[in-house]
Amino acid sequence: MRKRIIIGGILLAILITIPSLMNKQEKKYKNEDFQIETFHSTVDKDEDGIDDQTDILQNVRAYIATKPKYKSKYYETGYPNDSYGVCTDVVAFGLKEAGYDLMELVWEDIKENRDLYNIDKIDKNIDFRRVKNLKVYFERKSISLTKDIKEIASWQGGDIIIFQKHIGIISDKRNKRGIPYVIHHANPYQRYYEEDILEYRNDIVGHYRISE
Repeated sequence: MRKRIIIGGILLAILITIPSLMNKQEKKYKNEDFQIETFHSTVDKDEDGIDDQTDILQNVRAYIATKPKYKSKYYETGYPNDSYGVCTDVVAFGLKEAGYDLMELVWEDIKENRDLYNIDKIDKNIDFRRVKNLKVYFERKSISLTKDIKEIASWQGGDIIIFQKHIGIISDKRNKRGIPYVIHHANPYQRYYEEDILEYRNDIVGHYRISE
């Protein structure tokens, strides 16, 4: 029994390490390498002189630069106020600094459309940090885009991607086939926050853009 546990642990470590090594070693490409025009939003929600799409991407990079450690916990402040976080916080902090306070926005939408969210007990401090709630919110309040990763020009840095139980932000970096990287925070064992994972997933349920 102990031998099986040890072997299982080794296999898990290998599965976690190999994608991380690939992401570190593979050359990263940009839109211009594929003659793709970079999308810039016509909206500047927080009026800081930076369009929403660019603002979100820059803010997400600033957030992951703090190297948050993965831990799922409840905060009376709603937004984590320490060095920990989960996948939804990557999106929440990216949008917050661009003028979109998801804690307030999701809370208001849940109160007005509680039946759509299927929540027994609503809680402003945590509801905006749940993937299933963000799926409902973005489906209603943002621009829904293709889920086909082969339509590479339709995927732009700053877009939001939702998997069945995970969420992240599309990077402005791409692999050699033009498939974009994802900026995300998936688990305590993740070595890099920006990874080439889309071709290894078959559970994409949403692709959104916050503004035109």
